[in-house]
Amino acid sequence: MTLKPPPLRDDCFALPAGVNWTPVDEALVLLRDRLAPVTGIETLPLGQAVGRVLASDVVARRSNPPQPNTAVDGYGFAGPAPQGAQVMDLVEGRAAAGVPFIGEVPPGKAIRILTGAALPEGVDTVILEEDVSTNGQQIAFHGPLKQGANTRRAGEDVAQGDVILPAGRVITPADLALAAATGIAELPVRKALRVGVLSTGDELREAGEAAGLGQIYDANRPMLLGLLGQMGVTPVDLGRVGDDRSDLRRLFDAAAGQVDIILTSGGASAGDEDHVSALLRETGAMQEWRIALKPGRPLALGLWQGVPVFGLPGNPVAALVCTLIFARPAMGVLAGAGWKDPQGFEVPAAFEKRKKPGRREYLRARIREGRAEVFKSEGSGRISGLSWAEGLVELGDDAAHIRLGDPVRFLPYGSFSL
Repeated sequence: MTLKPPPLRDDCFALPAGVNWTPVDEALVLLRDRLAPVTGIETLPLGQAVGRVLASDVVARRSNPPQPNTAVDGYGFAGPAPQGAQVMDLVEGRAAAGVPFIGEVPPGKAIRILTGAALPEGVDTVILEEDVSTNGQQIAFHGPLKQGANTRRAGEDVAQGDVILPAGRVITPADLALAAATGIAELPVRKALRVGVLSTGDELREAGEAAGLGQIYDANRPMLLGLLGQMGVTPVDLGRVGDDRSDLRRLFDAAAGQVDIILTSGGASAGDEDHVSALLRETGAMQEWRIALKPGRPLALGLWQGVPVFGLPGNPVAALVCTLIFARPAMGVLAGAGWKDPQGFEVPAAFEKRKKPGRREYLRARIREGRAEVFKSEGSGRISGLSWAEGLVELGDDAAHIRLGDPVRFLPYGSFSL
């Protein structure tokens, strides 16, 4: 039987009474604490598990290395070797990786041994072949050589029974190597999070179609679908819908049966044609989060038949920022991978700016010659700035005067898995 998580509570997005404008950090904490995994669990062979989220801890079935072995080509014996010239007789045969020596090496004698070979009984020390002279019957070398030199202990990397991969980890190719080396052929993983993307608005047309007066091309849907594909979730194109509440309701009903979360753009405010927020409000599970954020507008959050809905701004710049800052970490929790903050670092500013207090600001930015440049315009309609940028500069909630050379926090797109 496939294990399924419980549904989210209907009030998971409710804000405390009296909240007006919510600081970014408080909004993030509210999201993190109120969400839970929504994906089921399955078992996959190693070759199909990359990019999936581990559903439970993975324990080594075998130690790595499984037995003591040599790290070099050389000659093995029972150490240590004292200081001065040493001469040892060689036993007949050799030890190689996958072809162990059967028998025991007597004290005072040595054996030819190749990298990766299991240490024969009676051998605990190996000397490099470059440090040895041999006539095929004996070896001669200079000590001292400490006991255990050039060998690997059994289990020195991983011991049988160790937890090698924790639950919630997104599986990498390196993880497959570790799992295989410790005898594991299958992994318990969460099913990929299915994220639907929907654009709303009568004014939208598909790129390539004829666009008349007052019409624009849908930039958000291809952008968001591309983002999701790089984030390791399964993007589902829900298309676009005009400003018709009945059509939107039918689309939401259909989407609730095929995706785990819905991202919409447009229609999330409180105007006459903002049908996303209106429909969510009808269900009794809609909240309009007025987040102190620039660029951005109120973020509509709700549930439709138990499926979380993120109502993003229609402006592509604000839609991208809200997706990266809010939807991305929330999707990590829903997918079972946990909450992940983007990794930023401080760099000198290559710009000057006076910032007013009260809102967190995200500027489109890139690094050149070790400094953060920002796009020439902060206008949220300048889509070209998204393509120009390589990340975001994050400015805190307080007032600030950024001067050339001042440290600023840069969040590269790579820290968002892009």
